[in-house]
Amino acid sequence: MEVEARLNIAKLAPEPIQLMHKLEAYVAGCGLEKSLIELVKTRVSQINGCAFCLDMHTKDARAAGETEQRLYALNAWRETPFYTERERAALTWAETVTRIGHGVPDSIFDEVSEHFDDQELANLTWAVAAINSWNRLAISFRAVPGSYQPGQLTV
Repeated sequence: MEVEARLNIAKLAPEPIQLMHKLEAYVAGCGLEKSLIELVKTRVSQINGCAFCLDMHTKDARAAGETEQRLYALNAWRETPFYTERERAALTWAETVTRIGHGVPDSIFDEVSEHFDDQELANLTWAVAAINSWNRLAISFRAVPGSYQPGQLTV
């Protein structure tokens, strides 16, 4: 099946895209581990079904040294021994914030807070919010996956 982009949102609305890139620059420099951020971006993109972002973030993760085993198992991370407790907490938070329909339970907040201080948790939440926004843009306007090269859109 040939997939064609619906429109180029970056050309039609460049100002908000520039602001999104500023948010990405903030997330990239906020002090959270790059590997953790890429795992979160990949997991959220799996949940949202964003092919373009999955293509991008798995390539960026691999270029940064992430293993194929961990990327392949990410959709079933709870059943594997491949992730640290901090990564598990981040994935729990990312999933909960992405599927926020019924709020974020105190038990999840408390669990995640054992592995992230307040600043880190705020930054992690910005990372989750950013990738959810990118997913919605890419899916809505059918960004075509496949041609992305690692680091191509690095801010």
